[in-house]
Amino acid sequence: MTKKILTKLFVILATIVIIQLIFFISPLNNYFLPSPFEVILAGFEVIISGELIVHIIPSIYRILIGFLIAAFFGILLGLLLGITKKLDYIIEPLIEILRPIPPIAWIPIAILIFGLGDGSAFFIVFLGAFFPIFTNTIFGVKKLPKKYINLSKTLEISKISFFKNILFKFTQPYIFTGLKIGIGMAWMSVIAAELIGAQSGLGYFIQINRLLLHTDKIVVGMIAIGILGFTLTKSIILIEKRLVKWELKNHVDD
Repeated sequence: MTKKILTKLFVILATIVIIQLIFFISPLNNYFLPSPFEVILAGFEVIISGELIVHIIPSIYRILIGFLIAAFFGILLGLLLGITKKLDYIIEPLIEILRPIPPIAWIPIAILIFGLGDGSAFFIVFLGAFFPIFTNTIFGVKKLPKKYINLSKTLEISKISFFKNILFKFTQPYIFTGLKIGIGMAWMSVIAAELIGAQSGLGYFIQINRLLLHTDKIVVGMIAIGILGFTLTKSIILIEKRLVKWELKNHVDD
Protein backbone atom coordinates (compact mmCIF):
# COMPACT_ATOMS: atom_id res chain seq x y z
CA MET A 1 0.00 0.00 0.00
CA THR A 2 2.78 2.42 0.92
CA LYS A 3 4.58 1.62 -2.33
CA LYS A 4 1.46 2.41 -4.36
CA ILE A 5 0.98 5.73 -2.56
CA LEU A 6 4.62 6.69 -3.11
CA THR A 7 4.36 5.76 -6.78
CA LYS A 8 1.29 7.96 -7.22
CA LEU A 9 2.96 10.86 -5.42
CA PHE A 10 6.04 10.44 -7.60
CA VAL A 11 3.92 10.60 -10.76
CA ILE A 12 2.22 13.80 -9.54
CA LEU A 13 5.52 15.45 -8.58
CA ALA A 14 7.17 14.37 -11.84
CA THR A 15 4.28 15.86 -13.81
CA ILE A 16 4.61 19.18 -11.93
CA VAL A 17 8.36 19.29 -12.57
CA ILE A 18 7.93 18.52 -16.29
CA ILE A 19 5.29 21.25 -16.71
CA GLN A 20 7.53 23.72 -14.85
CA LEU A 21 10.43 22.86 -17.18
CA ILE A 22 8.18 23.43 -20.19
CA PHE A 23 7.42 26.93 -18.87
CA PHE A 24 11.17 27.64 -18.58
CA ILE A 25 12.03 26.58 -22.12
CA SER A 26 8.89 27.71 -23.99
CA PRO A 27 7.04 30.98 -24.58
CA LEU A 28 4.11 29.86 -22.40
CA ASN A 29 5.24 32.19 -19.61
CA ASN A 30 4.48 35.15 -21.87
CA TYR A 31 0.76 34.39 -21.64
CA PHE A 32 -1.71 34.43 -18.78
CA LEU A 33 -1.16 30.75 -18.08
CA PRO A 34 0.39 30.31 -14.61
CA SER A 35 3.36 28.03 -14.04
CA PRO A 36 3.17 25.29 -11.36
CA PHE A 37 5.41 27.42 -9.13
CA GLU A 38 3.01 30.37 -9.39
CA VAL A 39 0.06 28.08 -8.65
CA ILE A 40 1.81 26.69 -5.56
CA LEU A 41 2.49 30.22 -4.29
CA ALA A 42 -1.12 31.23 -4.93
CA GLY A 43 -2.26 28.07 -3.16
CA PHE A 44 -0.28 28.92 -0.04
CA GLU A 45 -1.62 32.47 -0.18
CA VAL A 46 -5.32 31.54 -0.33
CA ILE A 47 -4.92 28.79 2.28
CA ILE A 48 -3.04 30.95 4.80
CA SER A 49 -5.44 33.87 4.32
CA GLY A 50 -8.43 31.55 4.72
CA GLU A 51 -9.88 32.67 1.39
CA LEU A 52 -10.07 29.14 0.01
CA ILE A 53 -11.62 27.60 3.13
CA VAL A 54 -14.32 30.29 3.14
CA HIS A 55 -15.46 29.03 -0.27
CA ILE A 56 -14.91 25.30 0.33
CA ILE A 57 -17.33 25.19 3.29
CA PRO A 58 -20.44 26.39 1.37
CA SER A 59 -19.67 24.02 -1.51
CA ILE A 60 -19.40 21.03 0.84
CA TYR A 61 -22.57 22.10 2.67
CA ARG A 62 -24.55 22.40 -0.58
CA ILE A 63 -23.40 19.09 -1.98
CA LEU A 64 -24.06 17.19 1.25
CA ILE A 65 -27.62 18.50 1.59
CA GLY A 66 -28.50 18.06 -2.09
CA PHE A 67 -26.82 14.65 -2.29
CA LEU A 68 -28.50 13.27 0.84
CA ILE A 69 -31.92 14.35 -0.43
CA ALA A 70 -31.18 12.78 -3.82
CA ALA A 71 -29.94 9.56 -2.18
CA PHE A 72 -33.08 9.27 -0.03
CA PHE A 73 -35.56 9.76 -2.86
CA GLY A 74 -33.45 7.96 -5.48
CA ILE A 75 -33.11 4.80 -3.38
CA LEU A 76 -36.70 4.85 -2.10
CA LEU A 77 -38.29 5.42 -5.53
CA GLY A 78 -35.91 2.94 -7.16
CA LEU A 79 -36.93 0.22 -4.73
CA LEU A 80 -40.65 1.02 -4.99
CA LEU A 81 -40.73 1.24 -8.77
CA GLY A 82 -38.61 -1.90 -9.06
CA ILE A 83 -41.19 -4.02 -7.26
CA THR A 84 -44.33 -2.19 -8.43
CA LYS A 85 -44.70 -2.75 -12.15
CA LYS A 86 -47.78 -0.53 -12.53
CA LEU A 87 -46.05 2.40 -10.84
CA ASP A 88 -42.94 1.80 -12.94
CA TYR A 89 -45.07 1.77 -16.11
CA ILE A 90 -46.65 5.14 -15.20
CA ILE A 91 -43.55 7.01 -14.03
CA GLU A 92 -40.91 5.56 -16.39
CA PRO A 93 -41.78 7.85 -19.37
CA LEU A 94 -41.40 10.96 -17.18
CA ILE A 95 -38.06 9.74 -15.79
CA GLU A 96 -36.74 8.92 -19.26
CA ILE A 97 -37.67 12.39 -20.54
CA LEU A 98 -36.06 14.24 -17.63
CA ARG A 99 -32.95 12.06 -17.25
CA PRO A 100 -31.07 13.22 -20.41
CA ILE A 101 -31.42 16.91 -19.46
CA PRO A 102 -28.08 18.03 -17.95
CA PRO A 103 -28.33 19.70 -14.52
CA ILE A 104 -26.69 22.88 -15.83
CA ALA A 105 -29.67 23.39 -18.17
CA TRP A 106 -31.91 23.68 -15.10
CA ILE A 107 -29.91 26.55 -13.58
CA PRO A 108 -32.04 29.40 -15.06
CA ILE A 109 -35.21 27.66 -13.85
CA ALA A 110 -33.66 27.02 -10.43
CA ILE A 111 -32.71 30.69 -10.05
CA LEU A 112 -36.24 31.80 -11.04
CA ILE A 113 -37.80 29.44 -8.47
CA PHE A 114 -35.29 29.56 -5.60
CA GLY A 115 -33.29 32.71 -6.34
CA LEU A 116 -29.53 33.04 -5.98
CA GLY A 117 -27.91 31.02 -3.21
CA ASP A 118 -28.34 27.71 -1.48
CA GLY A 119 -31.86 26.84 -2.64
CA SER A 120 -30.99 26.74 -6.33
CA ALA A 121 -27.69 24.94 -5.59
CA PHE A 122 -29.52 22.24 -3.57
CA PHE A 123 -31.92 21.74 -6.47
CA ILE A 124 -29.16 21.44 -9.09
CA VAL A 125 -27.16 19.03 -6.91
CA PHE A 126 -30.30 16.97 -6.35
CA LEU A 127 -30.89 16.67 -10.09
CA GLY A 128 -27.27 15.74 -10.75
CA ALA A 129 -27.21 12.97 -8.15
CA PHE A 130 -30.79 11.65 -8.29
CA PHE A 131 -30.86 9.97 -11.69
CA PRO A 132 -27.66 7.84 -11.34
CA ILE A 133 -28.80 6.69 -7.88
CA PHE A 134 -32.36 5.99 -9.01
CA THR A 135 -31.33 4.20 -12.22
CA ASN A 136 -28.80 1.91 -10.50
CA THR A 137 -31.22 1.13 -7.66
CA ILE A 138 -34.05 0.11 -9.97
CA PHE A 139 -31.59 -1.92 -12.05
CA GLY A 140 -30.49 -3.78 -8.91
CA VAL A 141 -34.10 -4.51 -7.94
CA LYS A 142 -34.81 -5.98 -11.35
CA LYS A 143 -31.74 -8.22 -10.99
CA LEU A 144 -33.19 -9.84 -7.85
CA PRO A 145 -33.55 -13.59 -8.60
CA LYS A 146 -37.12 -14.84 -8.65
CA LYS A 147 -36.17 -17.62 -6.22
CA TYR A 148 -35.90 -15.02 -3.44
CA ILE A 149 -39.37 -13.68 -4.26
CA ASN A 150 -40.88 -17.18 -4.41
CA LEU A 151 -39.13 -18.21 -1.19
CA SER A 152 -40.41 -15.15 0.66
CA LYS A 153 -43.96 -15.97 -0.45
CA THR A 154 -43.58 -19.61 0.59
CA LEU A 155 -42.32 -18.63 4.04
CA GLU A 156 -44.99 -15.91 4.24
CA ILE A 157 -42.44 -13.20 4.96
CA SER A 158 -44.07 -9.82 5.51
CA LYS A 159 -43.66 -7.16 2.84
CA ILE A 160 -41.78 -4.89 5.24
CA SER A 161 -39.36 -7.68 6.18
CA PHE A 162 -38.90 -8.63 2.51
CA PHE A 163 -38.31 -4.98 1.58
CA LYS A 164 -35.78 -4.38 4.37
CA ASN A 165 -33.96 -7.71 4.76
CA ILE A 166 -33.98 -9.12 1.23
CA LEU A 167 -34.63 -6.49 -1.41
CA PHE A 168 -32.66 -3.64 0.16
CA LYS A 169 -29.67 -5.80 1.11
CA PHE A 170 -29.51 -7.46 -2.30
CA THR A 171 -29.53 -4.11 -4.11
CA GLN A 172 -26.86 -2.50 -1.89
CA PRO A 173 -23.97 -3.08 -4.37
CA TYR A 174 -26.04 -1.47 -7.14
CA ILE A 175 -27.11 1.36 -4.84
CA PHE A 176 -23.50 2.15 -3.97
CA THR A 177 -22.58 2.13 -7.66
CA GLY A 178 -25.25 4.78 -8.12
CA LEU A 179 -24.01 6.71 -5.09
CA LYS A 180 -20.44 6.76 -6.43
CA ILE A 181 -21.60 8.04 -9.82
CA GLY A 182 -24.09 10.38 -8.17
CA ILE A 183 -21.54 12.05 -5.88
CA GLY A 184 -19.36 12.85 -8.91
CA MET A 185 -22.31 14.28 -10.82
CA ALA A 186 -23.42 16.20 -7.73
CA TRP A 187 -19.97 17.73 -7.30
CA MET A 188 -19.82 18.86 -10.93
CA SER A 189 -23.36 20.20 -10.65
CA VAL A 190 -22.72 22.31 -7.55
CA ILE A 191 -19.64 23.89 -9.15
CA ALA A 192 -21.66 24.72 -12.28
CA ALA A 193 -24.43 26.21 -10.14
CA GLU A 194 -21.95 28.33 -8.19
CA LEU A 195 -20.34 29.61 -11.38
CA ILE A 196 -23.64 31.13 -12.43
CA GLY A 197 -26.02 31.50 -9.50
CA ALA A 198 -24.19 31.83 -6.18
CA GLN A 199 -22.17 34.35 -4.21
CA SER A 200 -19.93 31.84 -2.44
CA GLY A 201 -18.37 28.44 -3.05
CA LEU A 202 -15.55 27.16 -5.21
CA GLY A 203 -17.44 27.85 -8.43
CA TYR A 204 -17.90 31.47 -7.34
CA PHE A 205 -14.23 31.58 -6.30
CA ILE A 206 -13.20 30.58 -9.83
CA GLN A 207 -15.63 33.02 -11.45
CA ILE A 208 -14.42 36.00 -9.39
CA ASN A 209 -10.78 35.25 -10.11
CA ARG A 210 -11.59 34.85 -13.79
CA LEU A 211 -12.97 38.38 -13.82
CA LEU A 212 -9.86 39.62 -11.96
CA LEU A 213 -7.57 37.69 -14.35
CA HIS A 214 -6.02 35.78 -11.42
CA THR A 215 -5.40 32.63 -13.44
CA ASP A 216 -3.12 31.18 -10.76
CA LYS A 217 -6.01 31.25 -8.27
CA ILE A 218 -8.34 29.78 -10.90
CA VAL A 219 -6.03 26.76 -11.18
CA VAL A 220 -5.87 26.53 -7.36
CA GLY A 221 -9.66 26.41 -7.32
CA MET A 222 -9.68 23.70 -10.00
CA ILE A 223 -7.17 21.62 -8.02
CA ALA A 224 -9.26 22.02 -4.86
CA ILE A 225 -12.32 20.82 -6.79
CA GLY A 226 -10.42 17.76 -8.00
CA ILE A 227 -9.05 16.87 -4.55
CA LEU A 228 -12.41 17.31 -2.81
CA GLY A 229 -14.24 15.37 -5.51
CA PHE A 230 -11.73 12.53 -5.15
CA THR A 231 -12.16 12.61 -1.36
CA LEU A 232 -15.96 12.44 -1.58
CA THR A 233 -15.84 9.46 -3.93
CA LYS A 234 -13.31 7.67 -1.71
CA SER A 235 -15.57 8.28 1.29
CA ILE A 236 -18.44 6.50 -0.47
CA ILE A 237 -16.10 3.61 -1.33
CA LEU A 238 -14.97 3.28 2.30
CA ILE A 239 -18.58 3.21 3.51
CA GLU A 240 -19.39 0.61 0.86
CA LYS A 241 -16.54 -1.65 1.99
CA ARG A 242 -17.86 -1.57 5.55
CA LEU A 243 -21.51 -2.17 4.69
CA VAL A 244 -21.39 -4.44 1.63
CA LYS A 245 -19.01 -7.17 2.76
CA TRP A 246 -21.08 -9.89 1.14
CA GLU A 247 -20.99 -8.47 -2.41
CA LEU A 248 -18.32 -10.84 -3.76
CA LYS A 249 -20.01 -13.91 -2.30
CA ASN A 250 -23.33 -12.78 -3.72
CA HIS A 251 -21.93 -12.55 -7.26
CA VAL A 252 -20.19 -15.90 -6.92
CA ASP A 253 -23.45 -17.57 -5.80
CA ASP A 254 -25.32 -16.10 -8.76
